[in-house]
Amino acid sequence: MKLIAAVDKNWGIGRNNRLLVNIPEDMQLFRQETNGKVVIMGRKTFESLKEKSPLYGRKNIVLTTNKSYDAKGAVVCASVEEVLDAVKDYDDNDIYVIGGGEIYKEFLPYCDVAHITKIDYKYDADTYLENLDKNSEWHITANSEEKTYFDIVYEFVKYEKKK
Repeated sequence: MKLIAAVDKNWGIGRNNRLLVNIPEDMQLFRQETNGKVVIMGRKTFESLKEKSPLYGRKNIVLTTNKSYDAKGAVVCASVEEVLDAVKDYDDNDIYVIGGGEIYKEFLPYCDVAHITKIDYKYDADTYLENLDKNSEWHITANSEEKTYFDIVYEFVKYEKKK
C-alpha cells in the first residue's frame, strides 16, 4: 500500500477537517497518483470532499465505526480488517491511504511507500501524520527540487520502508 499526504514543518495535515493549504501542483500529483486506483479514507475525510461524494475514477473505501453510515458510491467498512479484506484482490501499488490522521496511523504499518508534499511552513494544525523523518523504518528515496506557489515553498518527497 501507499500513503499520500501534504504535511507542514510539524507534519501537520489539517485543521477543522480541512487541508492546511491548497497547492494546485499538489492536487495534480494527488490526482495523477490515485486516478484509477483504490483510495482508503476515514469518514471525516469523506465528508470533507466536495458534495460528500466519492472521488471520481477511483474505488473509494470509507472506514467508520458507524455501521449504518451511508457513503453513496463508496464501500463502507467498519474495521481495518474489513478494509484489508475489501482490497485483497488489488495490487498493493494500486491502493492509496489518503487520510485523515487516524486512518494514516492505522494503515502506516501496511504501507511501504509514502508520497509526501513537504511544505516549509508551520500552520496551526490539529491533525498530524507521524514524522517519517524520525521513523527508522522509513527513508527518502526521491525528492523534487524546491518549488513555490505564491509565497508557499514546498517539495515532493518519496519515502520507502526499509527492506
